[in-house]
Amino acid sequence: MNYKPELLVEYVRDGLVEQSHYGFVMLANSERAIDFTGDSNNQPFYLRSCAKPLQASLLIDYGMDKIFEMTEDEIALCCASHAGEKQHVQIAERLLKKIGLDRSYLKCGMHSPLSKTRQTEMLLNNEDSDILQNNCSGKHIMMLGLCKIKGWDLFNYDSIEHPLQKAIKNKIYELCKVSKDYPITKDGCGVPIMSMPLENMLFGYINLFSNYEKIKSAFLNHPYIIGGENRTDTMIMEKSNGIIAKVGAGGLCIVFNTITSEAFVVKICDCDMKARELTVLKVLKNLHWANINADSFIKTLHGDIVGEIIIKI
Repeated sequence: MNYKPELLVEYVRDGLVEQSHYGFVMLANSERAIDFTGDSNNQPFYLRSCAKPLQASLLIDYGMDKIFEMTEDEIALCCASHAGEKQHVQIAERLLKKIGLDRSYLKCGMHSPLSKTRQTEMLLNNEDSDILQNNCSGKHIMMLGLCKIKGWDLFNYDSIEHPLQKAIKNKIYELCKVSKDYPITKDGCGVPIMSMPLENMLFGYINLFSNYEKIKSAFLNHPYIIGGENRTDTMIMEKSNGIIAKVGAGGLCIVFNTITSEAFVVKICDCDMKARELTVLKVLKNLHWANINADSFIKTLHGDIVGEIIIKI
């Protein structure tokens, strides 16, 4: 291992360290990384869902937003890792109808909605899962729309050899200032996903949100569409001013400050979502970008406090 993650989070229960979470934090401007915790040594990591707003830049480049008269919440859904709630599905249905396709074209696969409330509601009402509840359905609808505009094949748009996926790779490399190839895999939803060093991820977000006003506005004006119930990025955007956040699997969260045009990334090596959220909130507070309170106490089911989650940065 040629990189050195740093201890970021400890769970201390009655004086005993019970959990330890290691990772990286990096802050950058448009030119370079200006601060970091842990030495990532240019190790590439997969972008996972943090790629979604970068991928969505093509809907602006190719004029999909104008051709299909997309609303701002539809643009937001294309960038989203949404919780599969009714409003997310309704927007997805609306956009599919605009581009003249149906659910059968989608290759994102099926999973239960991320929203626990919606899961319970479906169980009580004996409802079946809907492919539009997949957190990546907006991205896949966007990809189909782009293929329709360009006259590309609609049935293998998820292939790495498809012209759409080649165009996405080239665009992401351009935005992120990537000058050489790094490993590529399939994301959970089946489409290709790139890897790159953390610094390049930050360059991508700075370039994207500094130059794509419609995507920036979609995030700022529709944070609930980007995520939804109990989603870290939604919570951050709803409780701050001018801050954009996007989570990704693999312990990632990227945050962009629209006022300073700086961005930071948190990468938790064991992918723990609670450790990721608390670290991101602490970085926001340390940078004076936002002050969002989080419950860091460890409690029993009876409400007794037996320990504390300590953020080490």
